Amino acid sequence: MRIHIATDHAGLDFSTQLQDHLRTAGHEVVDHGPVEYDALDDYPAFCIRAAQAVVADQAAGVETLGVVFGGSGNGEQIAANKVEGVRAALVWNTSTAELARQHNDANVISIGARQHTFDEVTSFIDTFIATPFSDEERHVRRIAQIADFERDGSLLPDPRA
Repeated sequence: MRIHIATDHAGLDFSTQLQDHLRTAGHEVVDHGPVEYDALDDYPAFCIRAAQAVVADQAAGVETLGVVFGGSGNGEQIAANKVEGVRAALVWNTSTAELARQHNDANVISIGARQHTFDEVTSFIDTFIATPFSDEERHVRRIAQIADFERDGSLLPDPRA
């Protein structure tokens, strides 16, 4: 599987270690930056480029996922989710990583590098990669509703109206 990675200065060490871990597991890793430590770097461009690459690869039929890191993972998730077709999930344990794939067909995982050990991070990511989407009708339906809104702003009628 191809894994697109992006971070900021807070996640740079994890990113470097993770790339080694993923390559050892047989994955192709594409690093979207940064390549060197800069305490003032800005994560949005790195994360958006990784998210765009995930969407492009998936559209081309390439089996791919994305991983974005930051101090908390919040901003990185927000940035990735600005890319049409991305479903980025902030995860903090293996259960949230698993559910992100099973129920939401998340294609990007976001992690707070300052919140977890490297062993925890690898367990989240390994779980995320190994877990397939359930294809249950209710989850497919909900993902389609999100995609519809993302594409054209349409929502189901408000049942309170």
